[in-house]
Amino acid sequence: MVRAVERVKERLARAVAALDKAGVPYAVAGGNAVAAWVSRVDEAAVRNTQDVDLLLRRNDLSGAATALTAAGFVQRHVAGVEMFLDGPNAKARDAVHVVFAGEKVRPDSVAPAPDVTESEHTSAFRVLNLDALVRMKLTSYRDKDRTHLRDLLDVGLIGPEWCGKLAPQLATRLQQLIDTPEG
Repeated sequence: MVRAVERVKERLARAVAALDKAGVPYAVAGGNAVAAWVSRVDEAAVRNTQDVDLLLRRNDLSGAATALTAAGFVQRHVAGVEMFLDGPNAKARDAVHVVFAGEKVRPDSVAPAPDVTESEHTSAFRVLNLDALVRMKLTSYRDKDRTHLRDLLDVGLIGPEWCGKLAPQLATRLQQLIDTPEG
């Protein structure tokens, strides 16, 4: 189990190092972004994640593909998702998944993904800023997104005051999580 967690961290480090070296703008999103934010408040509250999600601009995909391929990743397009498998025999969960900046993740998404500029540097990588991350999680709103949002609520990174600065549908979703913390 520990090795699985380490492999995700290694995959993330290798991917962002390749993108940084190539000068390709990106932002870490998904569970790794939530973990980066939660760890600032309470490292013991960090939840593991099984994959790596990166936000890229579509016009940077070619440069990202060159950089990630040189780092040992294998580009695939599967079920409408652009990804870079961690080697030729890897599975989709052993991949770097791409979310395109400024585009809706799914046609029925409430809002498009933020731009890579809505990010900040950590000691290890660029991560979505908290506003952008919360909007993405509220837009997707799958079970794991709600869990990630509850993690952010639990450590006090977000709270009821956020409802006033969100689009109405996103504010309603956040309020539901606040009102039903156990789901």
